[in-house]
Amino acid sequence: MLPLDINLENYASTEKISNLPESSSIDGAPVGITPVVGEIAYYAPWGNLAIFYRDFQYSRGLIKLGSVKSGIEVLARRGAHRVKIERVD
Repeated sequence: MLPLDINLENYASTEKISNLPESSSIDGAPVGITPVVGEIAYYAPWGNLAIFYRDFQYSRGLIKLGSVKSGIEVLARRGAHRVKIERVD
């Protein structure tokens, strides 16, 4: 789905979330993760993307996709954010 242009909205004062244009396969994915600051994850039960700006507890259904390399502090600011997500090698 990359590059992806999405609107991120605050959720639980821990992460920014966004609906995705389509669902993703979770075949072979771990049951869950304990997300830390900067991690990008797919939340399978809702089919949405989550980017964590605070550490969070172990959560079933979260699948790590990658991480933010710099600028994560911007997401801790209040309000929605328009972002572009691209793969970086």
